[in-house]
Amino acid sequence: MGNPNSFSSGNAFGSNTSLGTSTSIGSSTSLNLSTQANTPAQKRALSYANTIKPLFDEIQSSKMPADRILANYFREHKKHGSKDRKIIRESLFSLFRWWGWFKQLGEPQSSAVFFANLSASALLEAHAWQDIASAWHELSQSAVDYQEAQLLSVETLKDKLALMRQLFPAIEFKAEDLLPDWFWQVCPLDAAQQPQFIAAMSSRPPIWGRAQGITSQEAVTQLQALGIEASCGHHFSDAINLGNKSMNLNEITLYKDGKIEIQDLASQVIGHICAPEPDAHWWDTCSGAGGKTLQLRSLMLAKAAASHSTGRHTHSAGSIVSSDIRANALEELSKRAQRAQFDGISIARWKSDSLPVPADHFDGVLVDAPCSCTGTWRRNPDMRWLDSIEAVTGKAALQLDILSRSSKAVKKGGVLVYATCSLSPIENQEVVRAFLGQHSEFTLVPIRHPFTGEQTEMLTVWPFEANSDGMFVAKMQRRT
Repeated sequence: MGNPNSFSSGNAFGSNTSLGTSTSIGSSTSLNLSTQANTPAQKRALSYANTIKPLFDEIQSSKMPADRILANYFREHKKHGSKDRKIIRESLFSLFRWWGWFKQLGEPQSSAVFFANLSASALLEAHAWQDIASAWHELSQSAVDYQEAQLLSVETLKDKLALMRQLFPAIEFKAEDLLPDWFWQVCPLDAAQQPQFIAAMSSRPPIWGRAQGITSQEAVTQLQALGIEASCGHHFSDAINLGNKSMNLNEITLYKDGKIEIQDLASQVIGHICAPEPDAHWWDTCSGAGGKTLQLRSLMLAKAAASHSTGRHTHSAGSIVSSDIRANALEELSKRAQRAQFDGISIARWKSDSLPVPADHFDGVLVDAPCSCTGTWRRNPDMRWLDSIEAVTGKAALQLDILSRSSKAVKKGGVLVYATCSLSPIENQEVVRAFLGQHSEFTLVPIRHPFTGEQTEMLTVWPFEANSDGMFVAKMQRRT
């Protein structure tokens, strides 16, 4: 776990010099004074903190995604058991989830502040390692009684706000601080939605999956037999809620056999809005590693099976061409399609601005455009603090260009679906309206919200509506 004596000791936590100063994420200065650990619990807590802090600093300085930094660390450090990995992983992500509050406590390079951040995050999320968290609290030199703080409810965001105010009474915390100030400039929400949205973005979403080639109930039964907290989704017949616990997918036979795929529920909305017919020909223009390609093919095969009595493997004459600029992503897509034993999927890599597929050819074209990914911040809380407003404002021209070029492949009467995992109108509604203003041959197709039942011209899926990520989708049709 590293050298337990390499952390620094600052002023006693709670003094005027360590509280009340807002700091931006980005510093990676090492701590340089020693902290005295007097008990076995404190020594273990210090060792964990000594592992978490460099990871936290590396994410700040490199601006690389936390999950990538953490994966690299665990790959290089095999010594950590499953319990250690869980404490390190969940504590690290908790720091970013609550950073909007923690950054108000003072400079995190003070060890007292950093220990206070760790102990507060463990209280806010009711982590199981309360002995370690209590030791972090002791090392922070806080005068607040930890046992009393443990008795406070943390069921709701209002409860968590009350806990923070008890732990740090000198600070005026607000719920909206949990997202960066610039976010509210590019993603305005009405007063009724804002509390629900902040609460959702401050909680961990479940892992969502899809069943392929078997029913969701068959998949759930097999997963439950492995001790996985799986349940059938309420909105789509193939959706599976896999709970919040981490799992090694490569040890699950259903996954290795291509019978389940991991895909967030909000992302699954896109395929159901595309609603591909069994014999239709689709182009997935920005396929990445193929999550939506596989979903489209699975939906085609399921429809073909439903229209016949010969079983669930009925042949579908439809096809999907998948394109991306990244060769490695397309290689991964091919592996996943092979694992699922899906035919009808082919690859056409983007190599220039020219279409990699025929024009006026497809029944449907899906443009899942590159975006700021603000809709995935719930799952990746670090990114809300690593990105800036330019992550949202700087992509609209590219998105419009990709949408316009891709639209040339839609045949008359065919459909064009534009999607992002952004929550900002700048990347969503404004791009679609700009496209329609330039392409009068396309018109919007009304969409029924799969979670609320409301009909809308363009759909934004909010994380609080069905315990998912956020997503945007618009469906257009080319005139005949």
